[in-house]
Order: sequence, then C-alpha cells, then structure tokens
Amino acid sequence: MMGSRRNGLTKESFILSVDVGTTSIRCHVYDKEARIRGSCTSKVVPLYPEVGHVEMDPDALWEGFITVVKGAVQDAGVQMCQMEALGISTQRATFTTWDRRTGVPFHNFISWQDQRAADLVKSWNRSCIMKIIHGAMKVAYFLTRDKRSLAASLIVFSTQHVTFRLVWVLAHYKQVHQAIEDGNCCFGTIDTWLLFKLTKGRVHATDYSNASSTGIFDSYQVWCIMLLLPLCSAWWDVLESVSLLSCLSAPLNIPPSRKYRFGSTDPSVLGVSIPIMSVMADQQAAMFGECCFDVGDVKITMGTGTFMDINTGSKPHTSVAGLYPLVGWKIGSDVVYLAEGNAADTGTAIKWAQALELFSNVGEISDMAYSVSDSDGVCFVPSFSGLQAPLNDPRACASLMGLKPSTTKSHLVRAILESVAFRNKQLYETMLRETRIPITKIRVDGGVSSNDFVLQLTADLFGRKVIRPQHREMSSLGAAFVAGLGVGFWMTREELKKLQSADKVFLPKGAAGPGQEYNPVLQSWERALRRSMNWYKP
Repeated sequence: MMGSRRNGLTKESFILSVDVGTTSIRCHVYDKEARIRGSCTSKVVPLYPEVGHVEMDPDALWEGFITVVKGAVQDAGVQMCQMEALGISTQRATFTTWDRRTGVPFHNFISWQDQRAADLVKSWNRSCIMKIIHGAMKVAYFLTRDKRSLAASLIVFSTQHVTFRLVWVLAHYKQVHQAIEDGNCCFGTIDTWLLFKLTKGRVHATDYSNASSTGIFDSYQVWCIMLLLPLCSAWWDVLESVSLLSCLSAPLNIPPSRKYRFGSTDPSVLGVSIPIMSVMADQQAAMFGECCFDVGDVKITMGTGTFMDINTGSKPHTSVAGLYPLVGWKIGSDVVYLAEGNAADTGTAIKWAQALELFSNVGEISDMAYSVSDSDGVCFVPSFSGLQAPLNDPRACASLMGLKPSTTKSHLVRAILESVAFRNKQLYETMLRETRIPITKIRVDGGVSSNDFVLQLTADLFGRKVIRPQHREMSSLGAAFVAGLGVGFWMTREELKKLQSADKVFLPKGAAGPGQEYNPVLQSWERALRRSMNWYKP
C-alpha cells in the first residue's frame, strides 16, 4: 500500500483528478487499484449573451473547481494531505485573457462552441490569400510529393480553432489592448487559467495536448498555423506581447518532465501543497485512461459528439480527409501522437429525440430499437452542426427521410441510433484508409456508450471486437494515471493495463462479413446523407 508520511503519520494515499467538461466539473479520488473512493460534481452553466455567442464565467468555473475538489475529498472520508498528486483534464480550445498582476479576467471564457468569428472564418476561407496558399501548396505537392503539402492545399479554418475567436477579442475589447500595451496581459485555455489560479500566479503554462488542439500550435513543430492568419505584422506583434507564442510553443511554458511537472498548489488554496503532475486535454486524457498506449490502439468517446482517436506513435499523421493530428501526451522525452476524427452531434441527436418525446428515459431506447426488425426505411442524418470528417460539409442539414404512415416511434429511434453507428463506420474507414495502421484494439467510453444497440451495431459494421470498460469517465482516469506515474503511485503502464476491467465485450455478428446484412440500409442512409449536404446557402 502506497503511504504518505505527512504530519508524521503513515496513511493511505490517493490521486486527485478533476475533469472540467462542457456541462460539468467532476472530481474523483482514486486509490491504488484505480477505484473511485470519493466524488463530487458541479454543473457548468453556459452563458449566451448574444446569438451564436457561448461563454462561461471564469470565476464561477474556479469556484466550481474548488468546490468539487473539497467535496470529493470529503466524500472519500480522507484528508487533503493524503493526496499524493493532482491531475487535471479540461475541455479544449476554450480560452480567456486576464490581468497578469491581479489575475482578474478581461472577459468570460469563450467556448469552443462559440460562433462569433464565423463571418471572419468564412471570409478568410474564401480569401485570395487562401487561394494563393492552396495553389502554392498544390504546386509544392506536385514537385515534392510531400503529403503535408497536399494537406496544406486543402486546409480550411474553423470556428473551433482558437485563432479567429482570439482575433475577435483583440478587435472588440479595449481593456485587452491596454493590458497588452502595458505588458500585463495573459492568454490561456482553461488548463492555463486553473494553473495560474492554483499557484497564485506563479505558473503560466499549458501542456502539449491542449496546445495542439487550439489550431495555433503546429504538431509538426515547423510553423505556427497562426502565420496563415490575417494578422500581418501588427496583429503578430500584438500576439507576441500577449505571450501567445511563449505560452504555446516555448519549452519554458510547456513544462518538461521534472519533479513537480506543473508546480504545486499554493497552500492557501486547498490548505496543503499538492503536486500538480498532469494537465491534459479531455480526449487525449481519455485515450490514456483507456490505456491506448500502443500504435494502432483506437478509442471512441461518444458523448455530446463522437471523438475517434488512433495512436499513431512517434509521428503526427498527415491527413487529407479531415483527421486532425494531435499530441496525445508527452512524458519525459517521449511524445505520442494521435489522429482524431469527430462527429459533432451524437448525444445532441439523442437529446433532441428525447425533447420530441420519442422516449422518456434514455435507458429504454436500446430496447425500443430492438423491438422492431428494421427502421422501416427511415434514415436520419445527424448533422445539426454540419458534417465533419470525412465529408467536411458545414452546410449540411439534419434530416429525417423515408417517413411513412407505418412509421412508429421505435422506427424513428432505431434510425437515430443507426445513424450514430453509421458515422462511426465512416470515421473508422477513414482512419484505416488514411493512416494504413493496423487496428490493435477498440475501446469505447462516454455517455452514449451505455447503449448496447449502438455498440453492437458498431462492432458488426467494423467486423471487430469493441470493448466497453467499467470506468466510463476516462478523461478523469487518464489525468489521474499520468499524475500517478509522475509521483510513483503507479510505476509502469503495464501496471495500469492490469487495473482495467471490461463491463461488456461486443463481438461482431454475421458470417457474411462486416455488417453485410446492413449494406442496403447503409446505402439508403448514404443517399440521404448526400441529399442533406450543401443544404444551407453559403
């Protein structure tokens, strides 16, 4: 048993881990067997000050963070001094700016869901400069056959990238400009803000996984993607004065492996000083929590959206179909890269169906889908937020097609759940085709992973075994694992693998091949998909 000798006594020790999500903040206390000994949850309340604007109150988020930490330790019936290390997992690409001296934010957190920069993104994607960049990269690809040049010739910007939302802030908040002129402006994603607060301003840092998710940090470490933006020299100087580059790319501010990787909490914050040993973006943390340590390991998180990640090893993957190259984690000198594809509206579609009263309890929808032999020709296209990889059509609409007088609620529910599995298949086939990496294992997590119908159909369509672990909150577990490795609470990754336990294993059915009996249904769905594309005018 791992023990702590703080206060002169030998006590059982634990790892504290917090996951700051889009809708909630959760904290868990983990013991040596990775069992949850105490938990606490607080809601995140999104703010909608204008149409398309999505924000969060930084002070409310900070108060929620402290509340869940103290609540989880109390729930575990232990003391704060028994926490060996703290790990933090956060939602990605949500940022704010604040006063370096006082720590007071200049504005609310601007969420990754925010659309305030949509017009700027649209104008830049249509601009002459982008056309020149695309053309130049096509020529470079023709001459060199370097796949990175081909990928650059297809690049388009997105509101989910921090870049354009940050440009919007610089154009609309005078106090940010004044702070920049005074050399007193800090920029950061949620992880950076929390580190700053936990250390009373001593640490202004981010980590590789969060940085690589912003659209600013270049995973290939060649150029900052910001160089392609309409910032020119004036905006570039502004960003340098905000310490953006130093925060996101300099070794000083992306901490290397050391005793206390991100410093330690100030004693006045939690009553004791706790080493902060891991800070991770949520999807990368979930990947680590699933123990997807080997090349070819795949993790599928099905929550509000679906995020499918594959371990590509020591090199980032260059995609031409919309897979995003990310840094998974950096431990010591080892950097692990991931390629990620996502479908934005997985949980959104199910919540929408519930709001329409197609069902009352989420737990009953799997049985509803199984209660009918098929969807009666109904096809649902889950694209409330457009279609992501491999179709990459932001103007696609959500749609229900093939409705008949015989259509029942069960048919509609089955069609919605089928669409989730069909999008999984699209992402999976894109990964196979693009990365050409043999898949070694597939593990799933997230709220929608509790649906047996979706997971069984996914296994059938993949023709592969799909494993659902007992732990569902993988982002928190992943941050805990990295923190625990940092202080010797756990010694090796092999030890972590032994702590895993499966809730259920879904084996593919059908002797004809992966999902062959579903081919006619899938073909109809793909036809509905095509008719839903380019629905909204540019």
